[in-house]
Amino acid sequence: MKQIYFLCTGNSCRSQMAEGFARQLLGPEWHIASAGVETHGLNARAVVVMNEVGIDISHQYSKLIDVDYLNHCDLVVTLCGDARDRCPITPPSVKKLHWPLPDPAQAAGTEEEQLTVFRAVRDQIKQRILAEIK
Repeated sequence: MKQIYFLCTGNSCRSQMAEGFARQLLGPEWHIASAGVETHGLNARAVVVMNEVGIDISHQYSKLIDVDYLNHCDLVVTLCGDARDRCPITPPSVKKLHWPLPDPAQAAGTEEEQLTVFRAVRDQIKQRILAEIK
């Protein structure tokens, strides 16, 4: 079984959404996980926007990088520069992709304006999974 790891700083938004999409889009031949270089808890807005597309990530939780899992991955996807820069070194057999997506948790404005940013990042993640992994 192939392994994939989605990494971002706090494992609260981008990597959680990527994990949810990957579970839906990649199928049972992949073991899928997400983590962060820190833990910030699961962002409630990420849960909301994923529910809008029929994916429930409410059972997921913020986790730190598991170095053993990381070293046995076929693919590691970093979703921000901080995760890319702070990710532990992996064996040469691990393929790496970097998707420099904005952090939706930093969005300002009304609730609807913030959700709009979350939706845009969500949709970019889905497009990248379909184009670069599937």
